Amino acid sequence: MSSGVEIRAPVDEQAEGTRSQILRWLKRPGERVAENEPLVELETDKVTVEVPSPGSGVLAEILKHEQDEVSPGELLGRINVQTTGAEPRGNTPAPETPARGAATASRTAATTVVQAESVTAEAHAAGQLSPAVRRLLAERGLAAHSVRGTGRGGRITVEDVLQAGAPAAGNESAVATSGQRPTAEMSAEPAIRSHRVPHTAVRRRIAEHMVQSLSSAPHVTTVFEADLTEVLKDRNRRREEFAQRGVPLTLTAYFVQASVSAIRAVPEANSRWTDTALELYDSIHIGIATAVEGIGLVVPVLKDADARDLFDTARALDDLVARARAGKLTPADVRGGTFTISNHGVSGSLLAAPIIINQPQSAILGVGKLEKRPVIVEDGDEQKIVVRPRCYVTLTLDHRVMDGHQANRFLETFVGALANWPTTAGS
Repeated sequence: MSSGVEIRAPVDEQAEGTRSQILRWLKRPGERVAENEPLVELETDKVTVEVPSPGSGVLAEILKHEQDEVSPGELLGRINVQTTGAEPRGNTPAPETPARGAATASRTAATTVVQAESVTAEAHAAGQLSPAVRRLLAERGLAAHSVRGTGRGGRITVEDVLQAGAPAAGNESAVATSGQRPTAEMSAEPAIRSHRVPHTAVRRRIAEHMVQSLSSAPHVTTVFEADLTEVLKDRNRRREEFAQRGVPLTLTAYFVQASVSAIRAVPEANSRWTDTALELYDSIHIGIATAVEGIGLVVPVLKDADARDLFDTARALDDLVARARAGKLTPADVRGGTFTISNHGVSGSLLAAPIIINQPQSAILGVGKLEKRPVIVEDGDEQKIVVRPRCYVTLTLDHRVMDGHQANRFLETFVGALANWPTTAGS
């Protein structure tokens, strides 16, 4: 005898009304599942959430399919749970003759061996795949068993999938997938070779978010240059101390601290526009844009940045970035931001403008590549050229919220905090 158990999307009370998208089912109807075994992956706010099986049994029905959007608590499917150890009853097969029975048994045994080998190989290749690896395999049309894993215990890594590449084009199936059509022999124009890479759920959400942001807010960008001489001195002095306490001291920690000072000077940078009023946030929750291989850009949020000293800021940043790159962020980790920093200079960019505002926020700070530049400085009555570590910083803002003088005051405070960093700051 069996009973049905419902599979429902998780409910996040802190993000009521937030919809998610089915990335993939990890089981097919008719397959057995164990209680708490990962059953379906959901994509929400660029974070992958695995929904565990609510019981042991057989996956009987899938109601929401891949790419479908679902609401919190929505019914996704059902499981038939076996409530007794009795075998299901049905029509009793007619007895077989010894010869027929032996032949059938032989064929069954051979089939079982082949199926077992296939299942074992597939399970070994696909076992313990991270969300990033699963997405890359799906994007490139690769089966897990076709990729040689170089990770610990033969585990497949992102680099393994990237090395494996995409299936070769040139055959009929590849042409059909790419959307190319055969070119007539009399055509003088050469055929344009191409192939299609399906959009991932994350890339679609990023695209929708960018279009929505640009259409709803008039973007304006102001540019300053920051001198990091004092910051680098302070970092060199503290780095070993932080390392001994198990925390890397990054420049981003200084940028967060300087942003807090700038937000206090210009509270409008930490706000959101509504049709009836400007909502100024009393809390300062700073999102840190982080590029993750195989996923894209995610923005984990450092909560209560204004209540942290330099060490606690560095510690929390290290934890967030590490979990982001390991695919272990939760939906709560990427929600509730009131301001965002994009340190695009880590990948070599000098200047990016405008950087799209992370709605419903009102501003986003961009930090370019740090490099040594010649600067003219005053030395008494004389001027001289010196070399200083400097970078461009930008503030892209919602022009409905702030005017140019407010944006300039924000960056003036920000670069001033970095240029005049006291040796006792953040202690």
